[in-house]
Order: sequence, then structure tokens, then C-alpha cells
Amino acid sequence: MIEFKVLGPLSVTDGARDYSPTAPKARQVLAVLLMHANHVVPVSTLIEEIWGASPPRSAKPTVLTYAYHLRKFFAEQQPEVACMLQTRPPGYLFAVEPQRIDANAFRRLVQDGRRTLEQGHPGEAVRLLSTALGLWSGPVLADVPAGEVLEAKVVALEELRQQALELRIQANFQMGMHRELIGELRSLVTTHPLNEWFHERLIDALGRSGRRHEALRAYRDLRTTLREELGIEPCLELQRLQRELLTAGDGRRY
Repeated sequence: MIEFKVLGPLSVTDGARDYSPTAPKARQVLAVLLMHANHVVPVSTLIEEIWGASPPRSAKPTVLTYAYHLRKFFAEQQPEVACMLQTRPPGYLFAVEPQRIDANAFRRLVQDGRRTLEQGHPGEAVRLLSTALGLWSGPVLADVPAGEVLEAKVVALEELRQQALELRIQANFQMGMHRELIGELRSLVTTHPLNEWFHERLIDALGRSGRRHEALRAYRDLRTTLREELGIEPCLELQRLQRELLTAGDGRRY
């Protein structure tokens, strides 16, 4: 079965062979159609994606040419995909079963994982969310030039990816996997030095693992970074966490 991957490099594959077009503009047009699958994409939207606010006079016939060559390419390489690319005034529609696009499978798994966690089943939530995150092989459409239309879709998916990661970490915490998370959380705070949520989870995990001195040092490091970079103090949740670490000897959770 042909599947379409956008959570990383763009790929049209049957598992054994990749049928993705190589021409950059054809890939860009295909990416827009996939990101709006089963909805008509006006030619004007494709023009906006490729040229922004200053398209040339030849923009419309050029876009029509790109679409023609894209359909011709798939007719020769993978006729099943060619049939999915349909002309529908005022533009084009890519008709495909939603589950064939990895972004849709990702959204569904995150939704299921969130609901399962809310229902009090962290183990199953970890499984669902880990499966969702495992669909990613790099940044969204990593090898496709993104204009304003695609960029909006990319940003939304990347935001959902972070939400999925946070939910999975929450589920891990509920399972008591504090020690197991420390390495991953150290990596995350290095990659996202201003993300206070990741820092809070790391500090909490260190404290729960009996490494209070490391937790307090991590707080001091974050406070220094926030002051130097943004001129702000850590959020109230982090300040409360620091106080709990400092007063752990009087019966508090640490």
C-alpha cells in the first residue's frame, strides 16, 4: 500500500521503493496537497506558497504546468497516486485515505494517548505516545522548501510533537520512572535551554531520585540563563519546586 510521509523528508513509498518526485517545485506542490488532503486547494493558494505576495504574471500557467508534470510523473511511476491527484475547480484535490498520511496517524495517536492518560492509564498512554513520536524521522518536510502556506502547517505539527512529548513524559512520571527520564530530560534542556517545562521536569526527576544537590544546581543554572537571556526569573512553579527542595528535611515530598 502506498503511504505518504511528511514527518521528516517527503516520501511516497510502498515500503520497498520511494516514488517521490525529485523536482523541487513538484515536491512543494505535492507537499501542499498532502497537507490539505481531501480538501480542494485553490490555484491561488499554490501561487501564494511558491511566490508569496509577489507572484509573476505567469504564476497561474506555471502552477498548472507543475500540477500537470506531477500527475504525469505519477502516471508513469505509480498510477495509483496519479488517480489521487484530481482537478477540482478552483484548483486541485488530493483524494487519499487519511491513515495513509503519517501526519494523520500521528494526530490520531496523540489524541488517543491524551485521552488514555486522562482516564488514568499511563502505561497505555506511554505506548500510544511513543508510537506517535516514533513516526518522526526529522523536521516536518525536511527536504521541501516551505513558503507561507506550508510553514503554517509545519509549525502546527511541530507544536503538536512537543505536546506529545510532554504528555509522554507526564505519563512516565505517573509510572514512577523518574530515574529513567533523567538522561532524556538533560538532553531536552540542552536542546531547549529556555523551555521551563523541561527544566522543571528535570529538576523534579533529580529531586525524586535522591539527587537534591544536582536538582538545586540545575535550578541555579536555569535561573542564570533566564536572567542573562531574557531578564526574567523562573516561573512560579519552578520557584515553588526550589523551595520544596530546600526544605525537604521538614517532611516535604523530597
